[in-house]
Amino acid sequence: MLRKFRIPWARPILFGDEIDLIREAVQSTYISSGSFIEDFELQFSQIHGGSVTALTVNNGTSALQLAFLALNVAPGDEVIVPGWCFAAAANMVIACGGTPVFADIDEKTWLLCPHDVARKITNKTKAIVAVHTYGNVCDMAALCKIGAEHNIFVIEDCAESLFSRYAGQICGTFGSVACYSFQATKTITCGEGGAVVVPAGTVEDRMRLIRSHGMTSARKYWHELVGHNFRLTNLQAAMLCAQLRHRDELIKMHKDLYRRYHARLSAIDGIQLQIFLPQVDPVVWSVALKLPRSRCVPARDRVLEKLADAGIESRPGFYAMSQQPIYDAPRLPRSETVAEEVIALPSPPDLSDDEIDYVCFHFKASIRN
Repeated sequence: MLRKFRIPWARPILFGDEIDLIREAVQSTYISSGSFIEDFELQFSQIHGGSVTALTVNNGTSALQLAFLALNVAPGDEVIVPGWCFAAAANMVIACGGTPVFADIDEKTWLLCPHDVARKITNKTKAIVAVHTYGNVCDMAALCKIGAEHNIFVIEDCAESLFSRYAGQICGTFGSVACYSFQATKTITCGEGGAVVVPAGTVEDRMRLIRSHGMTSARKYWHELVGHNFRLTNLQAAMLCAQLRHRDELIKMHKDLYRRYHARLSAIDGIQLQIFLPQVDPVVWSVALKLPRSRCVPARDRVLEKLADAGIESRPGFYAMSQQPIYDAPRLPRSETVAEEVIALPSPPDLSDDEIDYVCFHFKASIRN
């Protein structure tokens, strides 16, 4: 039985008009394909500059797999991924027959370290995946420069960084492909769902084919290539269209949540909030911080337990890839340190000041003890 927390780690922010648009989709009888998919894809491409193509998919992991398949990642190819992040990118490299090569992270931003990326490139390297963790954005100038110098693809994983910006430009518009998730905890949501964004005139036609069994509408049941079913439903797209109506409101809520946490926690000795490069304007998806390391029982795990006892759901950081035997990764010292020290606090952007005060009170009490 799942534990009921007084303050959950995440919850979807819904506005009510989601029901109206879903009802409209149901009444249209177009519940699989339909106009809401087209509407959302158009709006999402416009948000990202209009010179790109946005394609919806059934989840963020499928978005990554579609990106790798469209770029022909195959056995013998290497793809550089961060040594500390959610594992979907590494898993989809393996699913496509490629080999993930793990580069360490920057100890302050907790994102892919360009210097270590440069050291990991070989003549087999096909792509670099820049995972923008917790709403932060990787050093895209450095990573795109490396990609251009070596003629390799740069893929942005924006699942946790929707609407964040780098050098004034929305993330997801720097690399060869960008991938997004609309899972229930994400900044906009339809329960699951995802999208890819690609520069117009590149691989969008191939992506459309792969997304829908390798078929075109011109000739029924004729397969141009081996495809998958990565399609989003019209019902889910209707919900996303409603969520996009509240984009500015959601961005403001996330920024305000981070500001309120920062004001209460930034001055505490011995902890370190995630650091953003000067050129990054983050829409923080999850408020996370790093605790001092304990050589015995990790201090972070004791804090998680004490917060849970107070009815507060928090989460540890991801495990480093080098800590998980299935990935057969070499030691990644910075990734392993961050994995043992990071805690993600409750981050629903509609938390009240009283709720944040309650979290911070118990967090401070737990680290004092």
